[in-house]
Amino acid sequence: MRRCLVMKFGGAAVANTGQFSQIASIIRQKRAIYEHIVVVVSAMGDSTDQLVALAHEVHPQPPKREYDMLISVGERVSIALLAMALELQGLDAVSFTGSQSGVVTSTNHGEACIVAMRPHRVQRALDQGKVVIVAGFQGCSSDGEITTLGRGGSDTSAVALGVALDAEKIEFYKDVEGVYSSDPKKDSSSVLFEELTYEQALDLASAGTFVLHPRCVVLAQKNAMPLQVRSFHCLTHSGTMICSSEQRERGQYFYEEGPLFSSSGEIL
Repeated sequence: MRRCLVMKFGGAAVANTGQFSQIASIIRQKRAIYEHIVVVVSAMGDSTDQLVALAHEVHPQPPKREYDMLISVGERVSIALLAMALELQGLDAVSFTGSQSGVVTSTNHGEACIVAMRPHRVQRALDQGKVVIVAGFQGCSSDGEITTLGRGGSDTSAVALGVALDAEKIEFYKDVEGVYSSDPKKDSSSVLFEELTYEQALDLASAGTFVLHPRCVVLAQKNAMPLQVRSFHCLTHSGTMICSSEQRERGQYFYEEGPLFSSSGEIL
């Protein structure tokens, strides 16, 4: 079986167009190790906040459906630009929206949950040797509507894709070297953790000192999916690994709502 890695880059990693070349270089290095690479990307910098402001300039209480249509645009900009940057470095890449990637969600706009994954187009592109770039934070409901996943949505998208594609792990690239006991930007005595259990990670999240949203950690824990938090500034440091000793049973996955789903996204 070909080795698969899911990489997640947040808004800080793609804050400006100059950073796409750096991110592409990181992906190119990983491509020498992993045959299949999926990259989940957030919107650039504060672009989502700008879209939110635009919506409220037009309507004090924007209709939820149209609000999702608008704020999902930011990630689509990021995925296209990153695919272009990868092509410039000699890698064949293709970008997909959440709906094109098979992220099936509940129908509640603005805070949808992932209920199934059907990443058929992603898998075909991987089998063709392409690096696949996926828009985080968004999906498509069972009735065909564009939805957004709310807080922690992009990180949760990455975990769900990793589970569905049997990835070895999910790598989250942040502007800090990993998970610390407190905010290292404010506390010089903060300690970097090399390894955490899911329970320890969730405890840190409840204390407000964690760089991942609890939602994605819970999903990873359900599926025994290893998470690695590391810095896009310092690739020599391995960061923090979050995992358990349990082995995930291939072909059987839990998502955020409902029963067990198969790798094809069908209810078992």
